[in-house]
Amino acid sequence: MRRRGPSGRPPVRLLDLTRPEASAFLDQWRRRRARSTAAAERAVRPILRALREEGDRALLAWARRLDGARLTAATVRVRPGEFAAARRAVPREAAAALRLAAARIEAFHRRALRESWLATEPGVTVGVLTRPLASVGVYVPGGKAAYPSSVLMMAIPAAVAGVPRVAMVTPVGRDGRVPPAVLLAAALTGVREVYKVGGPQAIAALAYGTAAVPKVEKIVGPGNLYVSAAKALVAGEVGIDMVAGPTEIVVVADGSASPPYVAADLLSQAEHDESASALLLTPSRPFAEAVAGALTAQLAALPRRAVAAASLARWGALCLTADLGQALEVANALAPEHLELCVAKPWAHLEAVRNAGAIFLGQYTPETLGDYVAGPSHVLPTGGRARFASPLSVEDFQKRSSVIAATAAGLRRLGRPAMALAALEGLQGHREAVRIRLQA
Repeated sequence: MRRRGPSGRPPVRLLDLTRPEASAFLDQWRRRRARSTAAAERAVRPILRALREEGDRALLAWARRLDGARLTAATVRVRPGEFAAARRAVPREAAAALRLAAARIEAFHRRALRESWLATEPGVTVGVLTRPLASVGVYVPGGKAAYPSSVLMMAIPAAVAGVPRVAMVTPVGRDGRVPPAVLLAAALTGVREVYKVGGPQAIAALAYGTAAVPKVEKIVGPGNLYVSAAKALVAGEVGIDMVAGPTEIVVVADGSASPPYVAADLLSQAEHDESASALLLTPSRPFAEAVAGALTAQLAALPRRAVAAASLARWGALCLTADLGQALEVANALAPEHLELCVAKPWAHLEAVRNAGAIFLGQYTPETLGDYVAGPSHVLPTGGRARFASPLSVEDFQKRSSVIAATAAGLRRLGRPAMALAALEGLQGHREAVRIRLQA
């Protein structure tokens, strides 16, 4: 029997995916942002236009209107004394945890650092010249919570890549203060350029530049629907990492894991906001019902239970599949941000995973490890974009140029095939650029 919440209803729907009617929920799940994204873009366009035309005046006006922040051009940037105060304000244990996380994140990204390379054959050298971006803007969410971990996850790979200028933006309220832990995280990564603005106005300032906030070459970082819409609209003016959506987790379980463990992992994402999604895929009905009971018990004690309950009611589900194979097929079709394989032999099923932002193997690997201390960035593709996108990495802060060099002998060896292809495409000028050299 399923345990039920105080209202008499279970905290999350139970769907049987072996029945055709159950697919309607998953179809809605895949399309859940399309309509709201269009509305957000309409709301954001006037803000972007104002920032482009009026600069700081619009930036400060929108910061006050949307966040209640009473800032001036002189106070919008964090001052050195605020960093020093932040160091003193963060508890010793929390500061030590941030330093541990920072060391692990840096070690992970140093392994992935791409270097320039050249390959030489007779008469021809080809290769790749790798250079860091000149400047990057890091958007750190705020408002409902402080996210010092996001500072580490973005600023550290930028530093490893060698980006000389990293500018951070984050929203503040009426008190005009950036949370001390966020400033400490910035200091640990070497970021000293921090601005007290968030929302689409911050994205616009980074993209177009104002007197107070110089423009950058690329903007990275998660945010709410309006921040994501702003990033999508300025793409091309600057580079962006991805258009992020609400956080999501899919847990594939065979019934061997602890139901309370799985329930806790579902809640760890549901508590983010009302648009977050938490799904379980399992062939075991008794296990799904046990997870429902554990959700009820744990939800009652969760400080953010109202947010988590709303998330579970809207976008959460415990899904019954015909077998573990179907569970993995559905997971691949959803391409979730976070995918947990809470099965008896997780490594045996890793090869079957094609689409996921981050994969967590076994019941002793909660998604929380990835959020904070494992090492890989927690900035991940959402909304099914893991079908074609990847986690934020050191490569996002580098750019590559092709290198090609030929001697006269090399041109003689490759010139005629190049001329033949130019003729095939009807580009006589291309062909002539080779011919004139071969006949010299």
